Amino acid sequence: MASKKPVIAVVGATGAQGSGLIRAILQDPERRFIARAITRKPDSEKARALAAQGAEVVAADADNPSSLDHAFAGATGVFCITNFWEHFSADREIAQARAMAQAAARADVRHVIWSTLEDTRLRVPLSDDRMPTLQGKYKVPHFDGKGEADALFSEAKVPHTLLVTSFYWDNFIYFGAGPKKDASGQLALVLPLGNMKLPGIAAEDIGPCAFGVFTRGQEMIGRTVGIAGEHLSGAELAAEMSTALGQPVRYEAVSFDAYRKFGFPGADDLGNMFQYKHDFEREFRGARPVEEARKLYPGLHTFRQWLAKYAKQIPLS
Repeated sequence: MASKKPVIAVVGATGAQGSGLIRAILQDPERRFIARAITRKPDSEKARALAAQGAEVVAADADNPSSLDHAFAGATGVFCITNFWEHFSADREIAQARAMAQAAARADVRHVIWSTLEDTRLRVPLSDDRMPTLQGKYKVPHFDGKGEADALFSEAKVPHTLLVTSFYWDNFIYFGAGPKKDASGQLALVLPLGNMKLPGIAAEDIGPCAFGVFTRGQEMIGRTVGIAGEHLSGAELAAEMSTALGQPVRYEAVSFDAYRKFGFPGADDLGNMFQYKHDFEREFRGARPVEEARKLYPGLHTFRQWLAKYAKQIPLS
């Protein structure tokens, strides 16, 4: 796997964040890096497509720590990510992060980016009953596991940057978060946001932001970098959707508890998440300055620009 150019190894290369980083590396006019796509399924259609575009495709699995040694060997940079929604286990995310951090240390990687989120328990301890404790030891499991894992990269003594992401606007397409028809047939965007503004981002922009971190190199080591494409209220999201969809969409604010009881897998986790974002809006938004993200990636989408490309893919029911 030796190469004259530095290699960036990308975990989760066929996912939303990883594929965006692979594309950014391959489309870089300066051709500064070699893209190494790490995937559990190198024969998948997505993996084959990455190979056809010029990426090295390497099989590895964060649940199998020894497989990461081969995947990280000779890499200058590594992008690390976990997917809670695949298994709903924060404990498994932490174990995967530990495996990646330790493998990066063994490979003497010079720069690791860990895609992370806040550990909400630092502000809402388990004894705080404003929101229920989940899985016995978390408030927002898909946040807390990643946040807890931040320390593992320091413990492994690998030079790293923490990349703190935002709500994917793509969730309106794929996660069932988009507008639904009410009893009168009107579209309603039902979210427990109150009047707060929600930092959001096009999932495809996260990888290019990570690329911007890698290109800056050493100056980014030890930093926590939060990114968002825009901060919008529920009413503002609905208004933009109304224009893009060509029909009215009203914002319907529901309580956090009502959202937790919606019954779909992870509803309690997401209800707690929205409550955390609401209760700590100043801190949460302050950690995700749009202007800093745009410096990393000048092509950052606004919500209106994202809708212009993808509004037709939002399922309306």
